[in-house]
Amino acid sequence: MTDTHTHLDFMKSPQAAIARAADFRAILTVGTNVARSQQSLAFASAHARVYASVGLHPTEAETLSPEVEAALTELARHPKVRAIGETGIDLYWEKASLKAQMRSLEFQWQLARTLDLPLIFHVRSKDGSDEAERLLSDWLHSHRPTRFVLHAFAGHEGLLQTALELGGYVSFAGNLTHRKKKKLRQLAAELPLERLLVETDAPFLTPEPRRGRDNQPAYTVYTVAELAEQKGLPFHEMESILDENALRLFRWQA
Repeated sequence: MTDTHTHLDFMKSPQAAIARAADFRAILTVGTNVARSQQSLAFASAHARVYASVGLHPTEAETLSPEVEAALTELARHPKVRAIGETGIDLYWEKASLKAQMRSLEFQWQLARTLDLPLIFHVRSKDGSDEAERLLSDWLHSHRPTRFVLHAFAGHEGLLQTALELGGYVSFAGNLTHRKKKKLRQLAAELPLERLLVETDAPFLTPEPRRGRDNQPAYTVYTVAELAEQKGLPFHEMESILDENALRLFRWQA
């Protein structure tokens, strides 16, 4: 089992969450600013199967400075760092201007290129608008990153097609199991097996059977089961495919 996107630093009991996923091949804990990236790397350094991504969430983009760039660059050189981000475009919370978000996105893209690490993309619009999805799709076409994933995919079909055209991966979280997400499950069923990933985005996006509780890496099992059902595959075959896809993208120890 692999959880390709979680936030151990946001959890109430991160050590217990790690222990409950002791048999996982890998857990990737994702930073959203310098301090949280440092925390993510601390978890990765302390646990053999935990890896870190370091970056600046789009809602934190206004904090980008030469000092922040230097700090993230230093962190990203650690061998347990296996990705950059999460970066991208978020027009939902309006905590950072679009101009600042694009500057942050450009910096993290350059850092990923320099270190040959994949990028993790976050995208969110407001009130059903597709503006953020369109902007990120245009950016992807113009920059063509060699390795990337759309994390916690929520059903943006135009962005999905862009990702597939460019060889990107698409990661599903617990929202895939939510009763009202029929269209999302349909899209998952149609995606090529070799482009699929699974995550929790814990402690957020708790899967249906555990809704009302904080999410955790161990709950990855519910999303894997849903993907297996949508693809008509046995659970363990789906699990193996997802593990191998994650290994191919993030290049951690087999």
